[in-house]
Amino acid sequence: MTRTTRTLLAALLASTGSLALAHVGADGGDHHGFLSGFLHPITGLDHLAAMVAVGVWSAATTRRFLVAPIAFALTLFAGALLAQGGVAFPAIEPMIAASMLVVGLLLAARAKLPEAAGAVLVGGFALFHGAAHGQELGGLAALLGMVAGTALLHVAGLGLGRVLVRHSLWWTRAAGAVVALMGLNMGWGLLAA
Repeated sequence: MTRTTRTLLAALLASTGSLALAHVGADGGDHHGFLSGFLHPITGLDHLAAMVAVGVWSAATTRRFLVAPIAFALTLFAGALLAQGGVAFPAIEPMIAASMLVVGLLLAARAKLPEAAGAVLVGGFALFHGAAHGQELGGLAALLGMVAGTALLHVAGLGLGRVLVRHSLWWTRAAGAVVALMGLNMGWGLLAA
């Protein structure tokens, strides 16, 4: 990696610190419609990166590539419902940072887990992503939009994963490294706050 590439990567990661806290009541806007819910995971860089990475990792490491994305989407929905029902989740933002770090490292290592283990792992992280969304979104239409937006990100990740695997193993590793670095950056930002 050239010095210029490292500098650009460092600048990109440094600029994402404020985006990492884009959820959990940050904007106070009205989030009750399907479209608002649909756009919510797409407009938060932390959620977008984690959800696309789950798709890329699934496409790159398993034959039954839908298992982990479906588990993520379903437990995301469950986490949102639980949060809206008053269940308090501890350390939501640190767990989102951890999800990016772990999924990024899994992708960078091209780690193959048993499908059930992968589904449980990403599902556990998805509960926290769902809780973050559930604290901001209101109503069933918004939550269904959130699940649809999440599914779209997973499908994009699956497609991207298929393309990257065909071109080079290193592209998936590089994508995983970027997501892991984003998770580290987010975690660092949380510690510094």
